[in-house]
Amino acid sequence: MSNLSSNTGAAPEGSAKIACPCCSSDGMRIFYEFRGAPVHSVLLMSTREAALNYPKGDIALGFCQKCGFISNTAYKPSVHEYSPLCEESQGYSDFHNRFALRLAEGLIEKYGIRGKEIVEIGCGKGDFLALLCELGGNRGVGFDPAFVKERMEGRALKNIKFVNGFYPGEYSDSAGDLIVCKMTLEHIADTSSLLRTIRGSVRKRDTVLFFQVPDVTRVLYELAFWDIYYEHCSYFSPGSITRLFRRSGFEVMDIRRDYGGQYIMLEARPWENAPSPALPLEDDFGHISRGVKYFAENCCQKIALWKKKLHEFGNSGYRTVLWGSGSKGVAFLTTLSVADEIRYVVDINPRRQGTHMAGTGHEIVPPVFLKEYRPDAVIVMNPVYRDEVAGELKKLGVESELLTV
Repeated sequence: MSNLSSNTGAAPEGSAKIACPCCSSDGMRIFYEFRGAPVHSVLLMSTREAALNYPKGDIALGFCQKCGFISNTAYKPSVHEYSPLCEESQGYSDFHNRFALRLAEGLIEKYGIRGKEIVEIGCGKGDFLALLCELGGNRGVGFDPAFVKERMEGRALKNIKFVNGFYPGEYSDSAGDLIVCKMTLEHIADTSSLLRTIRGSVRKRDTVLFFQVPDVTRVLYELAFWDIYYEHCSYFSPGSITRLFRRSGFEVMDIRRDYGGQYIMLEARPWENAPSPALPLEDDFGHISRGVKYFAENCCQKIALWKKKLHEFGNSGYRTVLWGSGSKGVAFLTTLSVADEIRYVVDINPRRQGTHMAGTGHEIVPPVFLKEYRPDAVIVMNPVYRDEVAGELKKLGVESELLTV
């Protein structure tokens, strides 16, 4: 297949095989490439110039034909800037907050996490760890270089310690009754090393691990090119993440999908003897292999269809906006090389409003901006928020065509 443009497309069939960073096999084959992706999608860009000139990197997705792991083989960890200027919070969405509450209550009830010690790796601004500690009377330690202490004002923090840095740092002995890692493992290139570190820190047989990562299965079969961005160097299916945990000395007790099928939810604990029996979702290697082939053969067509749609909107005089300025929005705009077809990006997070999209420089505006702008089309970057966005538009009195990716 020929590339759609000079920077996007399926990798040529003759691509060299590369060692898998997850299982060390030599069977990793490149199947998708994109050049010029912003190396950070959620770092606040104060000016359009800063956004346009922000450093870019390459994406070369490789598929391990032994363990099913998918990795950005062109990823360079040194280019990242995880700092308090990162604004990754989803806590301004009622839909997301209901999900977080249900998840926290479920973990507490299922594993009796009351009056216990909790460690969260990649805690962001600390909301989920605070929720677990408040609901269960627990004590916690959270690790994240993007943590901002001031954001926790008003929360009961006397039993929580936050570390502005990476796990484990100087706190190598931090081990809890529950170890949480949500939407972080996909940002780590050497996933095996992290799991070995955690396994070495676990002192108790009944310590529970809860990990949440995006499911690459959906990305492949939905041709969701907007879910491929530089920070995500590691992509998991239920099978590949389960195999990683087993190799690292953990028993996988449960693995399931949630959040509209977008997330993999894994629960595990250390094991000393034989591994646990295989789980139904674990046997997915053939399905993922076919998904990789399907994505490689069809992603360029999906990109071309979106380009055509936006071009038609522009020719018709449509005012089109994107709803969602996070990583999906950045990947959508940069992959499509969108310019005047979309003028503004809407976000409900007030901390992102008034800043600009990395790579393209689009201005991020609040929902109320649409009362005056009167868009003809609104593209929602995550379909799970469609009803929430529709409700917001109705309250604003804005009538427009509502599309989801």
